[in-house]
Amino acid sequence: MTPQQTVTAGIDGSPESLAAADWAAREALRRDLPLHLVHAFDQPAERSRLPEIEVPFHRESGALDRAVLQLSGAHPDLGILDEQVTGPPVRALLEATGSSALLVLGSQGFGALEGALVGSVALAVAARCSCPVVLVRAEKHGKGKGKGKGKGKGNGKDEKGEREDSVTGPPRPVVLGLDLHRPCDELLEFAFRTAALHRTSLQVVHTWTVPLVPSADATEPADAKSRLLTAALTPWRNKFPGTQVTERLVRGMAGHHLVKAAAGADLLVIGRRDPAEDRLGATAHSVIHHAKCPVAVIAHS
Repeated sequence: MTPQQTVTAGIDGSPESLAAADWAAREALRRDLPLHLVHAFDQPAERSRLPEIEVPFHRESGALDRAVLQLSGAHPDLGILDEQVTGPPVRALLEATGSSALLVLGSQGFGALEGALVGSVALAVAARCSCPVVLVRAEKHGKGKGKGKGKGKGNGKDEKGEREDSVTGPPRPVVLGLDLHRPCDELLEFAFRTAALHRTSLQVVHTWTVPLVPSADATEPADAKSRLLTAALTPWRNKFPGTQVTERLVRGMAGHHLVKAAAGADLLVIGRRDPAEDRLGATAHSVIHHAKCPVAVIAHS
């Protein structure tokens, strides 16, 4: 029997992981899936009297219970599964994604020592995970977080995953960074489906750089690239006719322009080659470290 798909979130007790779990809860409601909370940590082999070790350990040991309590109160209609695993977080998170439609992590977190940032966990998982991975920043997600927490219970809109700030301005688009020279059906399907679920528009950005040695392709590539981009998007426009799509061709470094495009975005979607090489490329590193919105990393062939 095939296990039911879930939206999975990694918990480590940090503000970033709690923000990621809340984002994952809203996404699970949109996708009509249960939320799977996974708390993985390395338990010290021996008890220590050093507060810089003991305090983070005790904070992490109760992180799962606090997250379940907080999310069940904020989203009473959401099914929540919780799992606590002792061991290396990267391995545990990768093993937990066997039935996941999506894995959501904080883009920063804390390790065994208080204040020691271990973004390497999120980066390592994003580089190896076969399912889509979304990295969420606490400071971005927290803006306006408390505004509509109680509103959804009265009309059901918030519990269906609609944007909390939709009444204060237009919905922010999903932005997709697209490489036209690689097959990317998984990337396009995720971006279009997510934009439809978020009831927002999709902005597709393709960038290219001019080679040092001029060529015919370097002088006027825009028309050819525009045709390629339109051809790549046409089948998906037909599958998602209700999604408004904007095409953007930009000359320059991909990371720089994607970070700029993500400044007003709901989500930035980028791809990585699968099978993974246990590390992300320069563009992925750039957007993960500098984009202010959540970043989705999608493995594709």
